[in-house]
Amino acid sequence: MKALTEYKIKNMVLKNRIVMPPMCMYSSDERGFVKDFHKIHYTSRAIGGVGLIIVEATGVVPNGRITSRDLGIWSDDHIEGLKSLVESVKAYGSKIAIQLAHAGRKCTSNDEYIVAPSPLRFSEEYRVPRELTVEEIKGLVKSFRDAALRAYKAGFDAIEIHGAHGYLIHEFLSPLTNKRTDEYGGSLENRTRFLKEILLAVKEVWPKDKPILLRVSADDYMEGGINKEEMVKIINEVKEYIDMVHVSTGGLISVRFPIFPGYQISHSETIKRECNIPTIAVGLINELDQIEEILYNNRADLVAIGRGLLRDPHFVLNMAYKNRLKMKYPTQYERGYY
Repeated sequence: MKALTEYKIKNMVLKNRIVMPPMCMYSSDERGFVKDFHKIHYTSRAIGGVGLIIVEATGVVPNGRITSRDLGIWSDDHIEGLKSLVESVKAYGSKIAIQLAHAGRKCTSNDEYIVAPSPLRFSEEYRVPRELTVEEIKGLVKSFRDAALRAYKAGFDAIEIHGAHGYLIHEFLSPLTNKRTDEYGGSLENRTRFLKEILLAVKEVWPKDKPILLRVSADDYMEGGINKEEMVKIINEVKEYIDMVHVSTGGLISVRFPIFPGYQISHSETIKRECNIPTIAVGLINELDQIEEILYNNRADLVAIGRGLLRDPHFVLNMAYKNRLKMKYPTQYERGYY
């Protein structure tokens, strides 16, 4: 079974192809520090056999958090807690990454103001964001760079830049939310400039032998927005600066779209094929047969299980047991599987 085979990307060797994607836990405090819950939550999934764990969206600045209870990485004071989390997860055989994020106009923290490429609010329930100046954009690029350096000091095996789900980078990428007329708006090259500058800055401080992942929403599900074909062009603009694409869809605007098991896999397949870059597929994937179909048909290199891992920390162990697959079980739990 391919799901339980090793996978290597740069110097990171995963014991299997199963990924826990970033999912907000809303369990920090106003200062963004790691709490006991985070250690228990992520370490339990490492004990449960997950190959790669990606820590939830972590704010590179205070008003870049999705909520006031999200993790932060805007201060050196955050390093100690993140390092303890990394050490705990690694002790049980999983690799660990962190998602560096800025929520843009979807920030609901208690900070004084929020920002976006253009002053367009997400919905009536959200505040109107302040349009970023070029000087502020340059400052945020530095914030991502500084966050990557802190992630390195904390010992993470990889980082993921959050360019999906309607948050700040996605807002720059999509014509639906980027109405700028300067060098950061208009053409695809200009709309991609902010992301490219972030990646270039991150690479200044992130080790060459550790992977950089990019999370994207490959479809806005609205005319005039990003679709698969447009996302292929965007990835081709930046693929020399990244190692893998984590492919999602939606989140930019409030719009209904069809959701079904594996509904985003075709987007991963297209990007993997057209951009010649490794991908992670995600989206209501719950069964071994689904995972094997994705991997054997080369539609993705890794498969992320979100809701399934929320319900069951031992998703991987139980999948192996249910399907009589050989794998190394934690010594403490062996009696439950033989």
